[in-house]
Amino acid sequence: MMERAVPQGAGQALAMLSQVHDEPENSDSFWKSGYDRKVSAREAKKKKVIFWGIEVPETLSWRGWELGKEMIKHLTLKNVHGKAQKLSYRAPSTPFFFTVFPQLITLNPGMSVTLPIVFRPSEKRDYEDNIIFVKAEGEFSVTLHATLPRFRLSIPAAVQLPVCAIHSATEATFPVCNIGDLVSIFAWETSSPFSMDPMCGTLNPGAECMVKVVFKPEVAGVHYAAATCWFGGEVKQKRTIKLKALAKYPCLCVSVTGKKSEGVQPGKFQDALCFGSVAVGTTVEKSVEIFNMSVVDAPCRIERAKDPLLHDYVFSCDVSHDVVPAKGKLVLSIRFQPQVVGEHSTDYFTITSAAGHLETVLKVVGSCKGPSVSLHQQSVDFNWINLGESLMRTLQISNTSDVPAYYQFDIDCKGSVFSLDRPCGVLEGATTLTLKVIFRPAHPMNYHRRVVCLVHHQEPLYVDFFGTCHSDTAKPTTLQKRHLSWYRTNMVRGLTFYPPNILSEMLKNGKLQMDEKGALMLPPEISEDQPPKEYLEPNSMAEYFYDGVSSDLALFPAHVSVSPREYDFGCCMPPHKAESLSLCVTNHTKGNIIVAWTPSHGSAFQVDPEICDIPPLESSTFYVFCRPTQVNSLYAAELEGFAVYKVMRHYTNIENDATICPSWCLTVRLRAHTYEAKREHIIPQYILDVPKQTFPPVVCDTDTYCSMLLSNPSTSLITFSVNQTACPSVLVKPSLGYVIPGGHQIFFLSTHPVNTVLQQHVLPLELNSYPAYTKEIVLQSCGQSLLLLLEGDGILYFKPLHIGTSSTRMYSIKNCTRLPMVFTWKIHRSDSKILSVSPTEGILQPYETMSQAWTFTPDKETKYMLQAMVFVRWKSPDPLSPKDVHYVLWVIGEGTLGTIRAQKEHLDLGNVLVGDQKSCSIVLLNDEICTLNYILSVEQITGPQDPEDICSHPLALELEHSRGTIPARSKALVRIKVRPTHRLHYTWLIKYAICTPRAADLASTKEFLCSIVAIGVYPTLRITDACTTRTASSNRMHIWKLFSLDTLNEFLERDPTPGELTYKVPTRHSTCLIPPVYTPLLVDFDFGSAPVGSEPTTVMLLLENKGVVPVDWAFLFPSDQKIDMEHWAEDADFTPQELHQMRIQDNQLFSVSPKSGTLLPGQEKSVQLSHRHYFIGTDRLPVLLKISYGHEILLSFSGVTVERDQRYVHFASTKHVFAPIALGRSQPPTQIYKLYNGGSMPVTFEVQLDNIVKIREKNFQHPVFVCLTPRGEIPPGEAGHIKWIFSPLEAKTYTVDVLIDILEGDSTQITFQGAGYNPNIVEEAATSRHFFSSAVIPGSAKLTLPGQAATLSHHRICFGNIPDCTKAGRLVFLNNISKSKAVVFTWQVNSCKEMVLEVAPESGVAQPGESIPCFITLQHTRTPYFCRINLVCEVYIQESLVQYERDLHEWEKEKERQAVEFTITEKNLGTKRKLTSPSVRLSDSAETANLPESSAVIRKYKTLPPIKSHPTPSQPPGHIERGLLDKDASQVKPEPPTPLFLYLDVSARSYAIEDFLSNFALDFPRYFLSRPFSTQPSESKLVDGNRHRSRTDMEHKQLSLAAASKHELEVVTDILTGVIRSLLEDGRFQKSVRKIQDEPIPYFSQFQSAKSAELQDSRQGSMIPSRVSSLTDLDLEKDGEKKKISQKTSPSDLLESCETFHHKQLREKEIISRQPAVGNLVELVLENTLQNILIEASRGEVVLTAQPRVIALPPNASRRITNPATPPSRA
Repeated sequence: MMERAVPQGAGQALAMLSQVHDEPENSDSFWKSGYDRKVSAREAKKKKVIFWGIEVPETLSWRGWELGKEMIKHLTLKNVHGKAQKLSYRAPSTPFFFTVFPQLITLNPGMSVTLPIVFRPSEKRDYEDNIIFVKAEGEFSVTLHATLPRFRLSIPAAVQLPVCAIHSATEATFPVCNIGDLVSIFAWETSSPFSMDPMCGTLNPGAECMVKVVFKPEVAGVHYAAATCWFGGEVKQKRTIKLKALAKYPCLCVSVTGKKSEGVQPGKFQDALCFGSVAVGTTVEKSVEIFNMSVVDAPCRIERAKDPLLHDYVFSCDVSHDVVPAKGKLVLSIRFQPQVVGEHSTDYFTITSAAGHLETVLKVVGSCKGPSVSLHQQSVDFNWINLGESLMRTLQISNTSDVPAYYQFDIDCKGSVFSLDRPCGVLEGATTLTLKVIFRPAHPMNYHRRVVCLVHHQEPLYVDFFGTCHSDTAKPTTLQKRHLSWYRTNMVRGLTFYPPNILSEMLKNGKLQMDEKGALMLPPEISEDQPPKEYLEPNSMAEYFYDGVSSDLALFPAHVSVSPREYDFGCCMPPHKAESLSLCVTNHTKGNIIVAWTPSHGSAFQVDPEICDIPPLESSTFYVFCRPTQVNSLYAAELEGFAVYKVMRHYTNIENDATICPSWCLTVRLRAHTYEAKREHIIPQYILDVPKQTFPPVVCDTDTYCSMLLSNPSTSLITFSVNQTACPSVLVKPSLGYVIPGGHQIFFLSTHPVNTVLQQHVLPLELNSYPAYTKEIVLQSCGQSLLLLLEGDGILYFKPLHIGTSSTRMYSIKNCTRLPMVFTWKIHRSDSKILSVSPTEGILQPYETMSQAWTFTPDKETKYMLQAMVFVRWKSPDPLSPKDVHYVLWVIGEGTLGTIRAQKEHLDLGNVLVGDQKSCSIVLLNDEICTLNYILSVEQITGPQDPEDICSHPLALELEHSRGTIPARSKALVRIKVRPTHRLHYTWLIKYAICTPRAADLASTKEFLCSIVAIGVYPTLRITDACTTRTASSNRMHIWKLFSLDTLNEFLERDPTPGELTYKVPTRHSTCLIPPVYTPLLVDFDFGSAPVGSEPTTVMLLLENKGVVPVDWAFLFPSDQKIDMEHWAEDADFTPQELHQMRIQDNQLFSVSPKSGTLLPGQEKSVQLSHRHYFIGTDRLPVLLKISYGHEILLSFSGVTVERDQRYVHFASTKHVFAPIALGRSQPPTQIYKLYNGGSMPVTFEVQLDNIVKIREKNFQHPVFVCLTPRGEIPPGEAGHIKWIFSPLEAKTYTVDVLIDILEGDSTQITFQGAGYNPNIVEEAATSRHFFSSAVIPGSAKLTLPGQAATLSHHRICFGNIPDCTKAGRLVFLNNISKSKAVVFTWQVNSCKEMVLEVAPESGVAQPGESIPCFITLQHTRTPYFCRINLVCEVYIQESLVQYERDLHEWEKEKERQAVEFTITEKNLGTKRKLTSPSVRLSDSAETANLPESSAVIRKYKTLPPIKSHPTPSQPPGHIERGLLDKDASQVKPEPPTPLFLYLDVSARSYAIEDFLSNFALDFPRYFLSRPFSTQPSESKLVDGNRHRSRTDMEHKQLSLAAASKHELEVVTDILTGVIRSLLEDGRFQKSVRKIQDEPIPYFSQFQSAKSAELQDSRQGSMIPSRVSSLTDLDLEKDGEKKKISQKTSPSDLLESCETFHHKQLREKEIISRQPAVGNLVELVLENTLQNILIEASRGEVVLTAQPRVIALPPNASRRITNPATPPSRA
């Protein structure tokens, strides 16, 4: 069915393609034709591309296909261009993809077309093809893909996880997509510290799963890992993802927001949080900030320091762990809830991060404060009142603390003669309360009751209430305050058990006495001289408990006692018979007493009898009846009674006030209830404030107390009872009583811990007489014993120390008790100089850790084991506490000796800029086992200087720290800073001394450590070359002089002055148009002169950094130094100088390019200075040459612009100094003064000699100054020479002012100055050096002008001092620096008229890159002279010169043609066409075209117009109108190319031979003296170079063999005969000759042996050419007779004649060698040889620096002597 659909679809698509041109873009038939066009969402998102305005999908893909079935996809093409597009396509190449038949497609703008592509697979595999579309612009294709179903997962290539802290975790998620066609199972594999979640899973096609990567690092750093994902079916595939994460250490810093306590000693703890004093029972919260200084989140854990001895924690923190954000903070709240007043609490919290690797300990301290209640008076005196009356007094009670205080007076106001209006209440902080106390006596007697005021959280207070009651019959003695004081003193002394009457009797009998206070005492003889006891105020808590009733102990024995003191009647139901209680009152005194009970009206409890007398030491019984009136009620009351001596009833019975004894108060607490047996008692509503768990800490076997508050907020009475038998270890007072509604009851509890074992006490408190309402109060108590914890088990280790040095370590001790203790360190006296501690004593609060600083100072080289003891005691002294509790600390250390050395003993910092700073580090090494403290010192040495100057130089080396510490076996860096202040060579010696507290003289113990060398330098700049574009001043010497470059370089070599360093770098610092000048250095830069409108004068200066530091330089114009200001701030009035400078700067008459730059050491930079000639006159501008951190030199730019027709000579200076001349010289040298024509007109000068004549007359007609050129003419742009001879007569300075007149110009007066010197005093060499050193111009040229094609290797040659009869030569290379053009050069030798200069070659051609050697020879002149010659070499580009010669030849040929050519101007000469007017001239082509053929032949040539220029009057000379130039271009003579002029400055000074020998005798052998051959004067011979050549030719002719004598010929003949004979008989020579025929030609130098070299050197001294000793045919003919004679003579005659001949021959040789021609010839040969060698070396043919080759010769054993008769001289 599908196969049938395909052709139908193809036909429809074909129809669609044929109709697409006429259908609109949104045609329905276009979209609905063909196959179904439903496109999936994935296909819609296919990537599309655009080719030349056609939008197509990049690829078409087929997925999920099956064999035997066809799948169709549609390819859509859309025209997104603004014009219609035409294209065609080619079907896919494979048979698996096909489409409709290709045809031309036309798409209008915005239209689209769809091609159906059919895929028909034949087997299961991947298919790939493409369909190609063709346009006029090119081709493009769409790829067709058909793939099999496969497993494919999309996983990112890498995952970057957030930064994480170590031992923490961070995570990131990424998607895993199944982009394949099959269901895939995946599983992850990864390595620590990375993990994946989920580790495995299953993904359906198109599904996506988010995978989480968890990073848990344990090590800081960058972590990389590769996670592998395995997926697929049977064959597993894998994909790898790169995981990257960064782990860092967290850094937590604890900061306390509050103020620190002054007494806190942090010690080893980072910080301390102080709560201060906090009210008891309240909670205070404070916060600390934990800052995270790192970039990672830091999890932290907050823990309390674990202390097994600490049981009650008053500090708490709710946060146990949290995370501090990166760069953030965590606020940690800590609460403090103290329980014991006066207790100082200390605790420690540990803030741990990075899994316990980083810990910070936070110390928290606080103290507990309670109320501070006090009574304003200790007693209330009611004096006396009558029976039945009452009296009121006031009592003030104050609370000075800010803590509210609960108080209660322990008195039942209803049943007592003393009552208070507010017996209990709450006293707010810092308040005072006035209480009313009422006295209502019931019996006539004196009353005294010591009432206790109970205060919660405070010890009880006591107040004495006393008063006296009188009746009509009984008037006892009025009780007063002093009586109470005497009574207490008498009680301590045991006298109060006697009644007053007995005491009075004893006082009368002298058995008692009175002390100074009025109290009674025993006489001294009875007391056995013991001092009488004094009453001391007892502890209020002890007085409260030790009453002999609650406790078995009593402070003082009781005078009267009652039993029982507390009683519970139980249930007393009315109207049953009242129960009674028997009270037994015992009189312990030795007098009769009266006991009177205070009646309580309305009370349920009554006493019977109310009054009773009790004899001494006897008891009496009283009955108490309980008569309740209501049922189901609670009853409680306190019975009050007073006992007094019976004798005290009337005041008359008292003889002495000191015997008065106050009454004793008796109290009984009673309780009863009327509830039925089965009836529940009223439920009590109460608030119980009990100490939290523990009693306050005390020393073992000591009482401890605490208070308890029972508040009754209800409206019912509450009765209480404490069963002390159930808890006998705790005393409670009161143990029975009641609490009124709205009131409260304060209890005091006491226990007596005997050891440090924690004891638990359960105290039952029964309320409202009902056992079910029993509250068990659980308390703990523990005795405290001295316990101190020493760090490190009591051992303190010190590192080895250098002898005499100290080391300090912190050592901690901890108070392990709940009581403060005092510690004291004690060190043995013999160890006190070695060991010390600070502080030696102090107070340790409970559980506090304190650090002490221990200092160990060894005094000898040994090991130490020292012992120190710490003694501890309680802060509160207790007589029962041990006194000798101490702990031992062992201190272990070692004393040793150590030294320090530097890693580098010599450190060279090189060059340092003066005023700048250079830093480096010295590495100090400590190889010893001890830490060394050192002191460094510096000693500065600045080289061979004046000692005063050395002292004046400040220390230029600064140590970052002169003291320091180097740990054992380690190194330390000491930074040094070097700031040179002068240009000197600095050397610093670094020395060290070991710093000890006992070192008295460190200077004597200094040891050398290292040396540091540095050179202080300034930025050094130098002008190394200068050149200009102007011909007249192209001589570098002239430029050097105009710009004063010698002076500038001299200034640059100096040290800058302080004024120059005012501004170290270029800056705008002036508000004026003419900036101030801070430098004393001024240099003139003279640009010379030029006509107006001429080309700018450009000077190139080559700046070179000759120093070793970079140089920043700048040329600052005045405008560059001025601060930019607003226009309103500018000064409108300008001076003429300011206007002049403004005109120069605005028109840029002077310019510098570049104006600034930086030169590295050895680097060069050319700077172009130019002067534009726009205005006539002299231009001057001050320009500042600023070198950063160096010189500041003011350059005065000046230049002259003259009119074109003005005759002007530019004088660089108005003073000229001649070279110094020695006295007595017969021939003074000629010197030259140069004039420069700076205009465009020739200049004629004339020297006025009037002043010269006057100088001559003054010097005895001696010509001191002689002008050899008084008149001359200077061409435009050139220099003129005036020759002078300066001949001094005396050793002094001569000066003459000479006026030089310029015809038709200005005259200038020049001062000529010369100095004569005595040659016996001043050496000639010094003056000659001054002459040659004055021109410090470099010899080699470095600067090149734009377009310059050739350079000279040297632009200056200095021959130095030479004799006047010698010639000298130098070698100069002409270099063609062009890479493509050859140059033609010509030396202008004829211009040197003064001297005879030869240049070889005089002309030639230099190929590109070639160097031509030119030999400059200075011939002798026979007269002394100063030579300063500017030799000129003209250089042309060969190509331009050839072109010029070609153009010139054509021009001459054309000129010859025009000379014979004529033009016929007649009309109507056979022409049919009428010509135009004769005045109208046509061009050749135009005229020939308008003529007939015959006339065209005639008019082929025409005469050129005359060659001349027509300048207009308004244009300057040389200007030709463009139209005329174009018209007569073929008639103008070609201009020769502009040559490049290269200038060579030649300088020399010649001396007469006798003068040269007297001054330069050592240099004389270096010169060859050329002597004449005839007697003619030398002046006539040395005319020019041609005559010199003819003379040389003549010398060559004279040296021929024709001039040899007969004896000379004989000698030569004999020598040659012997040599030839020896060679012919030598076998080795014959073999060598045979071998030579077969060998290539070697270098001849290889045949030279050592002997032949020595022979050659010895013969060079004779200077006899070989040509002189050769024989000619003529000589042989003349000697024919001699041969015949020799044959006839005998052997003896022959020998004699030979000797005679030999001597004669020697004499002739000597004569010949002395001939000038021989010496000249040898000198010429040597000169040519050396020149040839240099030429070959320049061409690379000979390497002068190569090592000589060594040839091994055969042994001499084979050599034979062929002629033994030959004389030795011949050999």
